[in-house]
Amino acid sequence: MASVQGEPPAKALKHGVQNKGAAKPKGRSINTLTVEQLESDVISQLAAENWSGSTAKSFSSEIVENIYTNELGAVKKVMMLEVSQYLEKYLWKFYVPHKSSLSHVISIMIMVNEKFRERVPAWEAFKNSPDNFPGFFEDVTRLIISPDSLSYKSQTVVLVFLIHIFNSLEVDLIRQHAQKLVSLSIWTNLKPGRLSELYKETPKMKKFMSAIKKQDGRLSKEELQKAVFERQFLYRLITERFYPTLHSITEKDSTDKTHYCERVLELLIDLQAQLPTRRFLNTLLDDLHVVVTCKRSLVFQKGSKLFSQLLDMLEFYVGFEINDLTGEPMTDKEMTDIHYRRIRALQKAAFCNFGEELRRFALSNVASIDSDGSLYKYLSPLDDKQLSALAVKLSLIPEPPSEADEVEFGSYTKTYNKEFLLDLMVFRYERRLSQIEAINEMPLYPTEAIVWDENIVPGDYYSGQGCLALPKLNLQFLTLHDYLLRNFHLFRLESTYEIRQDIEDAVYRMKPWMSESDTTLFGGWARMAQPIEGFNVVEVAKPKLGENHPARVRADVSILLNTRGNIRNEWESLRKHDVAFLITVRPSNTTSVRYNFKGDFIPQVGLLYVRGCEIEGMLDADGRVIEEGPEPRPQLRGNVRTFRVWLDPNQYKRDMTSHEGGQEDVYGTFNIIMRRKPKENNFKAVLETIRDLMNTECVVPDWLQDILLGYGDPGSAHYSRMEKHIGTLDWNDTFLSEEHLKHSFPDHDVVMEKSEEGVENLPPFTLTIEDGEDKESKKVLAQNHQMLNRGPYEYNVPKKNSIKFTPTQVEAIRAGTNYGLTMVVGPPGTGKTDVAVQIISNLYHNFPEQRTLIVTHSNQALNQLFEKIMELDIDERHLLRMGHGEEGLETDKDFSRYGRVNFVLSQRLALLEEVGRLQTSLGVQGDVSYTCETAAHFYLYQVLSRWEKYAGGYDTYSLEQVSSEFPFHPFFQDAPQPLFKGKSKELDWEIAEGCFRHIKRIFTQLDEFRPFELLRSGADRARYLLIKEAKIIAMTCTHAALKRHDLVAARFQYDNILMEESAQILEIETFIPLLLQNPEDGFNRLKRWIMIGDHHQLPPVIKNMAFQKYSNMEQSLFTRFVRLGVPTVDLDAQGRARGSIANLYRWRYKKLGDLSHISQLEQYKMANAGFRFDFQIVDVPDFNGVGESEPNPYFYQNLAEAEYCVATFMYMRLLGYPAEKITILTTYNGQKHLLRDVIAQRCGANPLIGQPHKVTTVDRFQGQQNDYIILSLVRTRNVGHLRDVRRLVVAMSRARLGLYVFGRVSLFQNCVELTPTFTQLVQRPLRLHLLPSETYPTSRLVADSPSREDAMIIPDMPAMCQFVYDLYGSSVEMMMQSLPKEVPVETEEKPVEDDGKVKGQPVVTKEIEFEVLDDSAAKE
Repeated sequence: MASVQGEPPAKALKHGVQNKGAAKPKGRSINTLTVEQLESDVISQLAAENWSGSTAKSFSSEIVENIYTNELGAVKKVMMLEVSQYLEKYLWKFYVPHKSSLSHVISIMIMVNEKFRERVPAWEAFKNSPDNFPGFFEDVTRLIISPDSLSYKSQTVVLVFLIHIFNSLEVDLIRQHAQKLVSLSIWTNLKPGRLSELYKETPKMKKFMSAIKKQDGRLSKEELQKAVFERQFLYRLITERFYPTLHSITEKDSTDKTHYCERVLELLIDLQAQLPTRRFLNTLLDDLHVVVTCKRSLVFQKGSKLFSQLLDMLEFYVGFEINDLTGEPMTDKEMTDIHYRRIRALQKAAFCNFGEELRRFALSNVASIDSDGSLYKYLSPLDDKQLSALAVKLSLIPEPPSEADEVEFGSYTKTYNKEFLLDLMVFRYERRLSQIEAINEMPLYPTEAIVWDENIVPGDYYSGQGCLALPKLNLQFLTLHDYLLRNFHLFRLESTYEIRQDIEDAVYRMKPWMSESDTTLFGGWARMAQPIEGFNVVEVAKPKLGENHPARVRADVSILLNTRGNIRNEWESLRKHDVAFLITVRPSNTTSVRYNFKGDFIPQVGLLYVRGCEIEGMLDADGRVIEEGPEPRPQLRGNVRTFRVWLDPNQYKRDMTSHEGGQEDVYGTFNIIMRRKPKENNFKAVLETIRDLMNTECVVPDWLQDILLGYGDPGSAHYSRMEKHIGTLDWNDTFLSEEHLKHSFPDHDVVMEKSEEGVENLPPFTLTIEDGEDKESKKVLAQNHQMLNRGPYEYNVPKKNSIKFTPTQVEAIRAGTNYGLTMVVGPPGTGKTDVAVQIISNLYHNFPEQRTLIVTHSNQALNQLFEKIMELDIDERHLLRMGHGEEGLETDKDFSRYGRVNFVLSQRLALLEEVGRLQTSLGVQGDVSYTCETAAHFYLYQVLSRWEKYAGGYDTYSLEQVSSEFPFHPFFQDAPQPLFKGKSKELDWEIAEGCFRHIKRIFTQLDEFRPFELLRSGADRARYLLIKEAKIIAMTCTHAALKRHDLVAARFQYDNILMEESAQILEIETFIPLLLQNPEDGFNRLKRWIMIGDHHQLPPVIKNMAFQKYSNMEQSLFTRFVRLGVPTVDLDAQGRARGSIANLYRWRYKKLGDLSHISQLEQYKMANAGFRFDFQIVDVPDFNGVGESEPNPYFYQNLAEAEYCVATFMYMRLLGYPAEKITILTTYNGQKHLLRDVIAQRCGANPLIGQPHKVTTVDRFQGQQNDYIILSLVRTRNVGHLRDVRRLVVAMSRARLGLYVFGRVSLFQNCVELTPTFTQLVQRPLRLHLLPSETYPTSRLVADSPSREDAMIIPDMPAMCQFVYDLYGSSVEMMMQSLPKEVPVETEEKPVEDDGKVKGQPVVTKEIEFEVLDDSAAKE
């Protein structure tokens, strides 16, 4: 944040002002690695001498020891080692199982952990050389159990490595070794009594355990020792390592032990959160009383808050509502039955063994004794031995040793003392709140206790190293409830992080200070916040039946809108259901104290409370809520406005309970109300949707549920494996010709049905596809059929597809049209949208009774899809576009709900006019075109009867009679004439049938529109349109999440879902569209789910680094399915970029070629005017000793690159390139703002040059393209987030014809992940090569590459700026010379515009300014 006194942080961003001398923000990651460090550090020298390059080097254990001892303690050193490929080329290459040193083994783990922290592939080296992995894994596990002299920091490193192991079970090499540690054999560590109980409950487990014992008998001594070690590993980790460490922690102890214990809990949580690792482990943890033992530790009671939060998560998963053995979710009733059985067993044991002491307890009803207070009350009178005896009877603890063995008996009583046994009894037998009840009682709005808790909502600078109390989204989930719950918490916390940023920004801007009278005054103002003038709770409704919180709480909030008109309008325009926040601040600072935006927020502003609320509406002068509607709002007097808001009932109950306990009344203290931008303020609606899903029986299609949770065969939902299979399908206009059809099935024998000799087989084709195991049995039986004549008018001719789909695209269309799950991976430019549209078209024509839901990530993608759908043969009355954003459609038609209603009503009138015209042409009397009903009678008795009479005589007609007897000649007088061609009877009869189909279609549509006559309100008509009329419904994933409740209430139904941009959609926002309809008879009617995306491009945007890295929240459902091994159709031919440019990212995909037009179209053959190369990277050195700068945290800028990029853009414009064909991209927001500033100063207002099409970030430009891309990489010290290969792929794939990259080459070419791209880039000169004598467009071919001598070589940025300045001057001079000489005319007074220019005179461009900005000139 900027240190400008009294100004908000954003103020220092203009022109890249650097905040020199400001301290780094608290908690800021220091893990930045500069090129200078890479080049000068001893590690780089060691790498160059021992493992860099392709030649094999000899191994020295001394080097490993030296690096381990001296270098691995610093994060920067570890980063340098990882970048230098220390793991791949040295550590793993020379590792020898059971012989390599301890330092060697730990060094490998440190490198793997660093790769996970950096979010780069971690297991590639092991997969490439897997032979030594079994021995390495054994070394690691033995190191955990017997760490010898390892410090707790080193032991924590090993634990973190093990956590990564169990989070990578999709890797076969990892899974086959890790699963041995959590198999059934770990039950050998259970107490005998507990094991006997389990055998009674599940007898088959006894057989399995017996089989394990028999198998042990066949093992050698070494194999048996290894097997015993594996099955005892987790038991020993807990009892020999974790428990002693936990009990050894004192208040004065260092934090290393605490961190070790936190990592153990993280490991256990991860194991409990996946069914394959949980199945047998949960019983062991319960038998070892892990939760109770941890709760009794000092670190829980007085120590780490993070430890306590992690323990809460572990306790939640230990008691999760699932059958561990079967994996089936358990209902509330089943959980209650288990609880009652446990209580009955306790009462029975108490009655049989302690009849006198516990008689009343044993005979009481369950509800009176299963609370924690009751259990303590009844069991506390028992002494240690009595409680031990009771616990032994219940198989909770082992039998005590004999009293003769004093040492063992003493340790036994110390371990199982009375306090421990009481806690154990209460933990096991108390009644717990069900998970659904807990969620329903949770407030949806975050409070101050959560918003600023760094363990739950980490700050901006999470480095990826720490442990956090957050759920993780990995590959598998226990149940749908677990799936929804994890996403619920993470979505809530990610929203909380954004809310925290908004609150801090708004409150800082308002500058709260303490006045002399100890009241709060505000020295500033904020657009998004206002001081509260008055607050009153006006309604607290009684709780609903079965609930313990108010049904509704409403309050009135008054504010003084003494602001500018536009801001007043924004506040008065707050809509129903908008979310706002009520804030209490009591600053201790007086007006003389200045704010430090780098310091802690809460102490400075004195923030006490934050509560959320939902707007019901603004009140009028009479105190009534002003309803939203078409009527104009009433004009209110004065500046005071009062809003009626809904408060959170759950939070209100908690606050009132605290107030009754002596705490302050929160609702009497609020002094700020804050609103948020509408697009960022939908979190409450999404959370309510997720909570609603958890409260309803989520019915996912049977064929999809296991895959969704991450279990079973990942290919089970592929169309080839589905029970229902479509044998024969009309492919409509998919194929352009018979040749195209045969080319589309290269692995099949295409057999065409015989046609008449000499007659060409023309599309459309109906195909029957037979799949066999060999090519001989793979056949495609094709039959062409003629499209029915739809009428004599031009608009009756159906629109047709013009794209020649590739075989892979055809396979994607086939998969999408069949039942099941279809996943299409579409690299850049491979026609993902075209495939999606053809799937939709084929479904529409083959299954007219089915309805298809289209979901995309962005409005832009949805509009692109919709525009292409309108180009195909799909009746527009069946199209519906929901949500905001339809205004972006490039059409004058309105596809929104009310727009479609208006279309239907206008279409109805037009069709009734046609009915009237038909009536006149037939000479029928009466008003038959008044309504749809009268039109239907007219059709039945007048039109259809005439057609049937005409059609009945066809066999007797001659060629002339087909025309002369046709009864509707007068109606078709406006059609192209002659109506009948007279060539043959069959052709004329086909024309007659087409004319009748045209007439019949009029009445069919009127019959469909009839309900719109009966329904009078717009809402009812829109609802009918949604649930009946529309066949293709499109919306964004956000709209689906926001409106699920309304859609379900309207009984919305659909059969197919097609999702575009699937890899960019959050997991939960992908899941919600599956459940926008209620199940029918307990089954989901969904038949197809088509997901189209590219997981090699950028994932969903997660602003908080901790949720992105630690919780893996950026993983989309599409990406998770790919990781699970769900079959995909990978599109393999791109048609966007030149082949040379496509090579920069082609390597990232399995197989990616070019479409034929890439080598055939003229635009791809021609070179880029003024440039020697079609793509080039230009090395940009420091300017005035400065490379990248950072005016604010993570707000990176590079002035030299910005100037270079803008100068290149200006050069292109001076050569004649159209501005709309040029886009400037960058990898950082800070550079985007700097580029815009430089453009505004250099050329933005200059009509000769103007602005490029867009100046934006790579992330924001995903899904878009342009002919020419200028790219700024910004960073000069470390690679930054471009190391994410997905971002690199997006950056390289936006250009069609030209790509010019500006950056620090020495930095990026050393990054191993970027090597395949930068190896190609650096093969060309690193200085810009220009051909300024050319103009756009050039006649030079790409193949005719000029020599180096022909090019002007630009040495650096200042030289480029000077050259463009000179070029501009000469261009303007030539323009002025080419203007015609002035002709004397009569002088008259010219009207003058505001800027002093005379209207009608040519604009004379001002001289371009090209003094390079420096930091001082950039300041405002």
